[in-house]
Amino acid sequence: MDTDEIENILVLKDYKTVPDIVHEYSPTLKFGHIPLVIDNGSYQCRVGWSINEEPNLIFKNYIARPRKDRCKKDAEPPVTPPIQIGNDIVNIEAVRFQLKTQFDKNVVTHFEVQEQVFDYIFSHLGIDSEGSVPHPIALTEAFVTPNYCRQLMSELLFEGYGVPGVSYGVDSLFSMYKNDIGDSALIINCGYHTIHIIPVIRGRVIEEHARRINLGGSEIICYLHKLLQLKYPVHVNAITMSRAEEIVHEHSSIALDYQETIKKWANPDYYEANVMRIQLPYVQTVTSTGLTAEQQKERKKEMARRLLEINARKREERLADDEENLNHLLAIKDMIEDGDTDEFNEAIKGFDIKSYEDLQRQITNINMRIEKNKQRIAAAATAEENLETRPAGRLNPPTEPEAFQAWLTDTRAKYRELVARREARRARRAAMVKRRTAAAAERMRVISRLAAAGDDFGNQDSDWDAYKSISREADSDSEADGERVLELEEALREYETPPANSSQHHQLHLAIEPFRAPELMFQPSMMGNVEAGLAETMEYVFKHFSSEDQMLLANNVFLTGGSSQFPGLKERLERELLEMRPFQSTHKVIMAKNPSLDAWYGARDFAGSNEFESWCISKEEYYEMGGEYLKDHYASNKYYKSPAPIIDNTLAPSVDANVVKEEIVVDC
Repeated sequence: MDTDEIENILVLKDYKTVPDIVHEYSPTLKFGHIPLVIDNGSYQCRVGWSINEEPNLIFKNYIARPRKDRCKKDAEPPVTPPIQIGNDIVNIEAVRFQLKTQFDKNVVTHFEVQEQVFDYIFSHLGIDSEGSVPHPIALTEAFVTPNYCRQLMSELLFEGYGVPGVSYGVDSLFSMYKNDIGDSALIINCGYHTIHIIPVIRGRVIEEHARRINLGGSEIICYLHKLLQLKYPVHVNAITMSRAEEIVHEHSSIALDYQETIKKWANPDYYEANVMRIQLPYVQTVTSTGLTAEQQKERKKEMARRLLEINARKREERLADDEENLNHLLAIKDMIEDGDTDEFNEAIKGFDIKSYEDLQRQITNINMRIEKNKQRIAAAATAEENLETRPAGRLNPPTEPEAFQAWLTDTRAKYRELVARREARRARRAAMVKRRTAAAAERMRVISRLAAAGDDFGNQDSDWDAYKSISREADSDSEADGERVLELEEALREYETPPANSSQHHQLHLAIEPFRAPELMFQPSMMGNVEAGLAETMEYVFKHFSSEDQMLLANNVFLTGGSSQFPGLKERLERELLEMRPFQSTHKVIMAKNPSLDAWYGARDFAGSNEFESWCISKEEYYEMGGEYLKDHYASNKYYKSPAPIIDNTLAPSVDANVVKEEIVVDC
């Protein structure tokens, strides 16, 4: 491998999380009534105080319940904690199938998991107040969160943790106002599970024309994971979800023109120049045995001798069995020649013999097998004598370089020829077993010809060759070919140059895959999703507004969310806008300064403002208005009170007017 190729190989980092520390709960925080800011994202949760510049905690919104160690008794203390949350999950692949999240898509529905996450947050922030969390909370939620989900969240915070107040806001709106891009924008919030397209005109969110695409970073990661596992089935266990996630985050990008990009990768020269090689972890095989060259030769020589001894022992055993069977058959033949017909009929019951001709045929076959076995034993003895006199490599190559290369080429050719012959023999035997094949038809034709030959069959030696064409057993020379194959393998293993570095066999060659996976944002149909892509949905949203409002939205397309950080996404959207917008109209795509953290920064500024308390729901308002209630502000969802349940009186049982109701008094 060239030095340049080695330098271009990327190594997976396999990031490991570091468990979060328990932060100090200072008197300023404890007695200052400082708001707590929680950006409750479906991928990462970001938590911090409103007076801090950066969040104190950033962790993945997962919990894991590791399986109980069955080897340990219940009385023994557990080695691992019963529940691992966030950054406490050091090796996420070890508990991949035990992971749970509180989200369905991007909406919180599993509040038993959310409660575990809140416990993790409050304990790692060092909050040690008994019975309650004495801090108002600014909490992000999904766009148009259902009232029922907000009701359960408020119930958990007010009744479970006793918070004095809570204010809900939409993460993408917080990010928009944090970047100070004006009061009109078309927000493209690319999340972990969904993509939201939210039009905001003159500070008003137009919910009825907003759209959601049920696709996000998690689907992109799963899609790339499946692509790589199908491309490299040998490394299916090494291609984990975490490694696919790392490739998506660090090596994937959006193609400006996907079809043109595919055509480029069809060129072999372009492929070799631009392919991305990623090294998978592997264990280098140890080739050194700790033996000297002489010891290795002696070892190979001993292994060859053992192989010859095993084969010779098998031949002698077969020869002894054949000679014993021959003696029995000759004894039976003597019976019929002596005229002992009854004894002959009794003796042939233990053998597959039907007549005297059948007996004569079996004696001839056994004689032929005995003669062949004796010839093989003599040839093996000669080979063993030659083994004593030649080097341990079995085949003795010439010492001259040119002659050695010619010998090595010839040895390779012989080895391939023998292997091909053996494979053809196996295929022929397999074809004979099956019906309606050419080999089976030929076999049946030969058998029919033998049946029609009558009593004259066997008078000539050539007649017995027919059994070779119909036998399903190994050919007569298959054993010799097997020994020759082993001999050539041993010679090639000793004298052939070693193969290329084994690390090449543990590499992923990424060509179109880093472009294909994030292309799902624009073509969800690639993974079977029937929804429209990002560009089509944007064009659909534009059609619901007047020309003036369309100009406001098109000139302020705002990209935010963790999945918006793909290189090339901004350029791709600008190209799509150029195609969908009228001729010579203007458009502009703005990227959030920090797409992942701007939602938390915006919520922090919101919680630190003087109006924050007026936008919070107090516990009294919670009991009065209900858990689904929230106060509207510039970054919140709109509150629509849930309608009262409809009572259908038609389902009530009818009461007969003639029935007299009596009150029964029971005297205790």
